Amino acid sequence: MKIIDRILKKQTLSFEVFPPKSDKPLEPLMSTLERLYALSPDFISCTYGAMGSNKGRNLEVVTAIQESGECDALSHYTCVGNCRLDVEDALADYSNAGVENLLALRGDFPAGVVGTDGDFSHADGLISFIRSKTDRFCIAAACYPEKHLLADSLDADIDALLLKQEAGASYFISQLCYSVENYLRFVDKARKRGVTLPIIAGVLPLLKKDGLVRMTLSNGCSIPAEVAALVGRYGESEESFRAAGHEFTVSLVRRFLAEGAAGIHLYTLNRYEDVADVVLDAGIR
Repeated sequence: MKIIDRILKKQTLSFEVFPPKSDKPLEPLMSTLERLYALSPDFISCTYGAMGSNKGRNLEVVTAIQESGECDALSHYTCVGNCRLDVEDALADYSNAGVENLLALRGDFPAGVVGTDGDFSHADGLISFIRSKTDRFCIAAACYPEKHLLADSLDADIDALLLKQEAGASYFISQLCYSVENYLRFVDKARKRGVTLPIIAGVLPLLKKDGLVRMTLSNGCSIPAEVAALVGRYGESEESFRAAGHEFTVSLVRRFLAEGAAGIHLYTLNRYEDVADVVLDAGIR
């Protein structure tokens, strides 16, 4: 089923996982997926590595998700390292696996790399090419409530969203954001500029102080005063910070949904327990 058809009917719940490295067994992730299915997600997305590495494991994972019959699989697919022929081959592989949903991304550059090393420089070009080849896939795209790290301004970043929308994206999934106020400011500005597609809020559970700093620095997400206060108050105790971070995340999810987000996309880091606690305590399932 195309994910946009679910989004248009209700606020969705979804998860992101990543495949194991090629020399690691798939079974731990398969066990995690089985437990995630019990939370009745609408879809589960799967990443792959920088410069297109680990695509084989990505295909294994999305195939397993799709064949489970429990929910739809959403496969990441990036511009990085991909020429037009690569894209056509990948579309055939995903189609043969029964996958109908893709998340089209520019992709992250590894250290020392300054371009995509492929035929597409940005996600809108990739989306347009896929649309020109087939109408099988429902295509999602990324958005950045506090702007992409490389964007000159939020306005410039919204220009990029409009290009993705015009190219044929069906909905957006946001990068992680811990500020509802910043998210709402972004949505308001995007709507006024002509962005009409549904926007799903991306949430990474706030559980470790070091993880918070690492992920916010790498993704350009701000640390709002409310979160900074948690670090100051509980940062020296991992157990206390985890408990406070959990309560904050539950409140964040509830606020996103109350403010009309099209859904919640939880970045699981391949962990089940913490994500399940958030889902259950937030009353989503």
